[in-house]
Amino acid sequence: MNPIRLAGFTRSLTFFSGKLPNSNTRAAYNHALRRFLAWCDLQGRDLPRITPGDVGDYFRQHTGSTPTKKQHLAALRKFFNLLVERHICLLNPAAVAELERMTVVEGKTPQITPAQISELVNPIRLDTVTGLRDRAIIAVLSFTGARAGAVAKLRREDFYEADTQHMLHFDEKGGKSREIPVRYDLQRILLEYMEAATLRDAPRKSPLFRTAVRRENRLTDKSITANDVCRMIKRRLRRAGLPDNLSAHSFRVAVATDLFDQGVDTKDVQHLLGHADPRTTRLYDRTDRKVTRNLVERIRITI
Repeated sequence: MNPIRLAGFTRSLTFFSGKLPNSNTRAAYNHALRRFLAWCDLQGRDLPRITPGDVGDYFRQHTGSTPTKKQHLAALRKFFNLLVERHICLLNPAAVAELERMTVVEGKTPQITPAQISELVNPIRLDTVTGLRDRAIIAVLSFTGARAGAVAKLRREDFYEADTQHMLHFDEKGGKSREIPVRYDLQRILLEYMEAATLRDAPRKSPLFRTAVRRENRLTDKSITANDVCRMIKRRLRRAGLPDNLSAHSFRVAVATDLFDQGVDTKDVQHLLGHADPRTTRLYDRTDRKVTRNLVERIRITI
């Protein structure tokens, strides 16, 4: 790789580490840069001579989806901003680049229904601490709409009583911190799990949900990860014979859709889910997604 490109890329890694706290975003941006720099090598382009037209040419041959292209363009804009600050480039060639517009009216994540959640939970053995843990995780996902990553980060101190109401404190993506009241059935499920896992008197900073040694029916002292939560949900879905396109994020969709179906205001649902933009919240609404048989029967076409 050209020394200038290599130096710029090395600096970008440091820049992204300091500017992007989310590890998934850092990984995505670094992947975008590697892809762009490989293209520059093939085209014989040096970074100081990259023009907006070059950026446009790059994205015209880019095979990714529109959301992927938008993410990669955001990465390039940040990268070239850094190069301008370092006086490697005079202007940011990605700043004026534009991509095709994409209007998203509905999210891609499928909703898990209340009946499917019951099918998922019913077979779980509650005479094991692992079963009680898994039920508790599913209950938190179902009754709070929290992301898997936020559930995995929960500590013993994050489940607490304020006056007469139990609360859960979540550290969400983007550095957001949220408190959600715990309904009584979730409170009971959590307390039953904590009793079996001997966590009631555990240190405040200790993980609430821990990895398990299933053959020995015991939990370790190590916190689960978001991937652990997702794998557990997938494993339980397979055992229950439920669709494999469902995931841990499907519970978040189910919470939003159920509240929308009851006529809850978008702002209230937005606050529960922790979205900065209400348009994001509306993507979780599946109440209007179905085309009814009655509607298609009204089409006056004969073949």
